[in-house]
Amino acid sequence: MNSDKKVNLTQNFRDKIVPKSQYLKKKIPGVKKIVAISSAKGGVGKSTICANLAVASSKKNLSIGLLDADIYGPSIPDLFGAFEKPTADENKKLNPIIRQNIKLISMGFLIDKDSPMVWRGPMVISAIKSFLNNVNWGELDCLFVDLPPGTGDAILTFAQELDVSSSIIITTPQKLSITDANRGIEMFRKTNIPVLGILENMSYILDQNKNKSYPFGKDGANKLCKNQNVNLLDKIRIDQTFDLCTNNGIVYEDLAEDIKIQFNNISEKIIS
Repeated sequence: MNSDKKVNLTQNFRDKIVPKSQYLKKKIPGVKKIVAISSAKGGVGKSTICANLAVASSKKNLSIGLLDADIYGPSIPDLFGAFEKPTADENKKLNPIIRQNIKLISMGFLIDKDSPMVWRGPMVISAIKSFLNNVNWGELDCLFVDLPPGTGDAILTFAQELDVSSSIIITTPQKLSITDANRGIEMFRKTNIPVLGILENMSYILDQNKNKSYPFGKDGANKLCKNQNVNLLDKIRIDQTFDLCTNNGIVYEDLAEDIKIQFNNISEKIIS
């Protein structure tokens, strides 16, 4: 008879490591709303979605900012074609880089493009807090935060210390991405941040006859939304106009018209 015992985390250990929500969450002066864009898994197009939602929102005559919180893999500079160094005021506060009427801050503006970040956790957290407290954001209707993948220290710093208005989870349809997205939802719930909904990216491909094919599976986000009782915001298809925008360093403008409409509709739900 097998006498081996199955090992689980003890309740005492769980109580010590579970994210606590009793922190005093701070607001950023002048910022009306903060929306966190998360994926819990890398490679699902989170930064691209975040950038397009920011630009779509700005077209509603709103003042919009975008904070790239992915310290190890900042993507926002490439998406906006912005590589200059930010300036600072007399109090050493950073002035955001402005592209397409969006105020941008990213670690990618402060390091050489090909330099790897080899920082440990405490340094990453310090950098994130600096972006929150030492940037001249001015008056913003909404600040989008492009969170790094996973549910680690960087995300918990935001979730526990910043008064985030809502969050959006980006996923692709396949099982591995859905599993991680599920963890992301649970993390936001533990830290009392409302999940506005799920956006399924890379959902399908349209051929010349407008027939759909599903290279990453089908209806993964539908099942997740049903199981977690959250809203499905939309499904964004794979389309070459995303690559066109990235190559030109201009977000949103060169997208297919139907995809622009989707981002417009989602941004309405975010801002309302």
